[in-house]
Amino acid sequence: MTREYKYIRPADIERESMRIIEEEMGQHGIQVPEAHLPIVKRVIHTTADFDYGENLKFTADAVPRALEALAAGGGTFITDTNMALSGISKPGLARLSLEGICYMADPEIAAEAKEKGTTRADVSMRRGAREHPDGFFVSGNAPTALITLSELIRDGLRPSLVIGVPVGFVNVVESKEELFETCEAAGVPAIVAFGRKGGSNVAAAITNALLYTAADTLDPGKRTW
Repeated sequence: MTREYKYIRPADIERESMRIIEEEMGQHGIQVPEAHLPIVKRVIHTTADFDYGENLKFTADAVPRALEALAAGGGTFITDTNMALSGISKPGLARLSLEGICYMADPEIAAEAKEKGTTRADVSMRRGAREHPDGFFVSGNAPTALITLSELIRDGLRPSLVIGVPVGFVNVVESKEELFETCEAAGVPAIVAFGRKGGSNVAAAITNALLYTAADTLDPGKRTW
């Protein structure tokens, strides 16, 4: 059967999607603090999975503290995959004088990981901590990135934000729980997807929600880039 569709502008599609999401969150009985709502809605928009309304956890004042750091400009997002990096809005970064980087494909990272018998994610996070100790660390794939970040935070690292949303089955649940507890104890802002769900697309969605909020461009009509 052939169906007829009317043209809808991209901005209106996003607005209507967000309206539907918020409406259905209410139907599911999902209630989140106002500051968290843009992040939760964008993750649901990316995944069509309302479980994120329950499993996304935020340390105290994580969002306002992250927004304050973003507004200050000059920061760096360090991701554990190039996929997550590619999903982060480059105009959004540029508008706030921020940058994004991923070390995972760096031959030196691969060589060091092989030499030490560890993962590239582990080595990447350590390099990120050395070069950008107050950066925004974003993990959507590698539990070892979270394990390393937990260790580094216990040893004194104080990033501006940690986004911990790896997907998978091995060490995923445990590494997220450890990271959240470590960040809470150290006063480090963190956003973590508890359980097995997550992924690079979720990591990018959280990042973009924060960028759009900080730049006052949550409404797609304000994104002139």
